[in-house]
Amino acid sequence: MAHPNDELIQRFYAAFDRHDGDGMAACYAPGAHFSDPVFTDLRDGEPGAMWRMLTRASDDLTVELLEHEADDDSGSAHWLAHYTFTQTGRRVDNDVRARFRFRDGLIAEHRDEFGFHRWSRQALGTSGLLLGWTPIVQGSVRKRARARLDDFMSSNPAA
Repeated sequence: MAHPNDELIQRFYAAFDRHDGDGMAACYAPGAHFSDPVFTDLRDGEPGAMWRMLTRASDDLTVELLEHEADDDSGSAHWLAHYTFTQTGRRVDNDVRARFRFRDGLIAEHRDEFGFHRWSRQALGTSGLLLGWTPIVQGSVRKRARARLDDFMSSNPAA
């Protein structure tokens, strides 16, 4: 029998694959913290809003949960996302490792790790290939992503 937190991880990624941002958001504890190479410091309701925004933005998103495990306090997952990056129309296959901390049966901390340069080569094309490793490009991508999330949250106050 799987640990309840491992079932939570499976439920989270199944919702992701169904483009169910609300289902993903429901997996987070109040005051949750999320970070990855693009969204570096999301708190409270922001992680759920980010997943709602991302799942609504991509018609061809598919998610594969390859590995997962969890105990009472922490867990991990290895997952793949396949989608078209909407700003450039380029295909992305993102290989992600996730780490979790749990509180009261929900995700309290979530950290995704992936190669930013590899992602930027796919998502941005030549500019990502040549400059995706630089702080200038990384900062620009982060700033645009944050602005998109802020716009989404102001347009979708329930998100």
